[in-house]
Amino acid sequence: MRTVSRGPEETRALGQRLGAALRGPAVVALRGGLGAGKTAFVGGLARGLGVEDRVTSPTFALVHEYAGRLPLFHFDLYRLGGPDDLEALGWDDYRDRGGVCAVEWSERAGDFWPPDTIFVTLESHPEHPDWRIVTYDHPGV
Repeated sequence: MRTVSRGPEETRALGQRLGAALRGPAVVALRGGLGAGKTAFVGGLARGLGVEDRVTSPTFALVHEYAGRLPLFHFDLYRLGGPDDLEALGWDDYRDRGGVCAVEWSERAGDFWPPDTIFVTLESHPEHPDWRIVTYDHPGV
């Protein structure tokens, strides 16, 4: 499915709908360039999961944890070299905790992702610089 987000609030709203629809553990792999809205989407995802904390990019920490209806583990792979680095972060341990793993810059891990991964791609709109084209593969969005 494809939709157009006309700004960060609409991007957050899309993430919130997905978060509200999730009923169990999930991997949400986000793809898009710098400033594409990945963190805004995860902020909405957190809202949908009942997270009350403000979501920030984990670029330097690599992963942030948030408590909600389901725990949210927010990864940023921008500085990682590949799937081996993700495993070294304790990926399996996070997955085993039964929460939602939201992963920015997921393309850096190649085809590492489990078959039930929800992929979300955010791209700049060719005619409106503040808009995003959001492509996803989950009926909850």
